[in-house]
Amino acid sequence: MSFNNLDTLYRQVIMDHYKNPRNRGTIEGDDHMSIDMNNPTCGDRIQLQLQVEDGLVKDAKFDGEGCSISMSSASMMTQAVKGKRVEDALAMSKLFSDMMQGKEIDEQEFDLGDIEALQGVSKFPARIKCATLAWKAMEKGVDEQGQS
Repeated sequence: MSFNNLDTLYRQVIMDHYKNPRNRGTIEGDDHMSIDMNNPTCGDRIQLQLQVEDGLVKDAKFDGEGCSISMSSASMMTQAVKGKRVEDALAMSKLFSDMMQGKEIDEQEFDLGDIEALQGVSKFPARIKCATLAWKAMEKGVDEQGQS
């Protein structure tokens, strides 16, 4: 597949997650953590909810407002971490962070799936904070709960 076709496909994946977000909403009940974060430079804001039980991310949902990059990244992140062990979710976050910094990543470790569509963001330093907002919220929530 040529670079232009791949770029177009990645844009379509990002826009699909933006227009049809997965896991948008709230987790019912009170057995979850809620993490609010924002990006003051552009106005992106997210409320992430995680339900962690016995070291597993049982559920992950988000709500918020922001650009297509931040909201699609939140959609992709919640899909990726659901059902994963907390340490695997954190390892995925590190892999994603490395990808955003333009580092070579070992895709054998995790199947990034749709998340790969965000790798072009690394070429736009101002947008990296948009892409990493939800991931940083997940890390913060897990760290605060002592789940890692």
